[in-house]
Amino acid sequence: MAARRIFEDVRIADFTWLGVGPITTKFLANMGATVIHVESAARPDLTRVSYPYKDFQAGLNRSAFFTLYNDSKYGLSLNLKLPQAQEVARRLVRDWANVVADAHLPGNMEKWGLDYAALSRDRPDLIHVATALQGKTGPYSGMPGHGMAGVSLGGFSEITGWPDGEPAVPFGAYSDFVTFPHMVSALIAALIYRKRTGKGQYIELSQLECSVQFLSPLVMDYILNGRVAKRAGNTAVNAAPHAVYRCKGEGEKWCAIAVTSDEEWQSLCKVMGSPDWTRDERFTTLKGRKDNEDALNALVEQWTVNYELRELMYLLQSSGVPAGMVSSGQDLVADAQLNHRGTHWILDHPEIGPHIYQPPPYRFSKTPVELTMPAPCMGEHNEYVLKEVLGMTDEEIVDLLIAGALE
Repeated sequence: MAARRIFEDVRIADFTWLGVGPITTKFLANMGATVIHVESAARPDLTRVSYPYKDFQAGLNRSAFFTLYNDSKYGLSLNLKLPQAQEVARRLVRDWANVVADAHLPGNMEKWGLDYAALSRDRPDLIHVATALQGKTGPYSGMPGHGMAGVSLGGFSEITGWPDGEPAVPFGAYSDFVTFPHMVSALIAALIYRKRTGKGQYIELSQLECSVQFLSPLVMDYILNGRVAKRAGNTAVNAAPHAVYRCKGEGEKWCAIAVTSDEEWQSLCKVMGSPDWTRDERFTTLKGRKDNEDALNALVEQWTVNYELRELMYLLQSSGVPAGMVSSGQDLVADAQLNHRGTHWILDHPEIGPHIYQPPPYRFSKTPVELTMPAPCMGEHNEYVLKEVLGMTDEEIVDLLIAGALE
């Protein structure tokens, strides 16, 4: 008998888009939840119209960005500007879903009759988890934006980059990627609460507020000591050497090395053959290494350039020195450890074809993870959802098509 996936009783009407919400609902779908992703071709999810595209050809169903975070979900395409489509969405919640997720600006769900106050009148057990860049309430809640804005508002850009350069945006919508665990945790807590009490609840999540938690040490350092964090490139206050170092080979080949203790420093010196410069008093203590970091990095790189990248990484790791290769996408696909962990799942998408998807990075012994189907094409499961889930007749569906409610 197959092991039961833990969220098999969870049915999510997913009105989220972009990053935080879709990643959250994907993770629950991978562990058994049934998710119907409601979207619109008239105003598509920005990840549907973002690179990278299959064969570099743009299209609503060709973006790897969208597919990565929306596998294992059914797709229902509705034009929610129309009352007929709004009624279908309300029926989806009323007759089927026990969780609603949304990532719209304040006022949109209320305009469509899909807000928690309206939906919970008939469904007191309903859980509604809602997220927006700066939350659903407050003076800045109506400000549109996603993770690319969140990293700047949260202070991440100000501390990212080189000391003599301008602030840099961390790759991708960073605040989306660090916020979704909060959303998953809050939703799980609400599911436990409902199981105990029979009652649902409304959860409101501010992506900015969640992401700032990851800067807590820097915030506290300012509050207590008045220090303002600065851009520091690849350096770290508690480590030296701490950078990426060029290796032998064509193109860009770099190895990251992070020495955080005197023991690791001695191990690095030994594996380098203990050259005379390692006994220089400038480098015998962490403070000395930090004070002379540029000179230290230059000397270390004079050694690393003699080694192939993987050879160097394994040599350092086997000697007790934290090190890792700077990987390309191609390197990650071929990585032995990631493949051992089952990080890369291949699913056959109707338009993209065989394509890599990623399961959650954790494993449970009794509640397995499974990616059940590729991300949906726009409106791919309209007929299935309307007929099989909502029990609508052919005549009702035709009326929706004529009205323009389906896309």
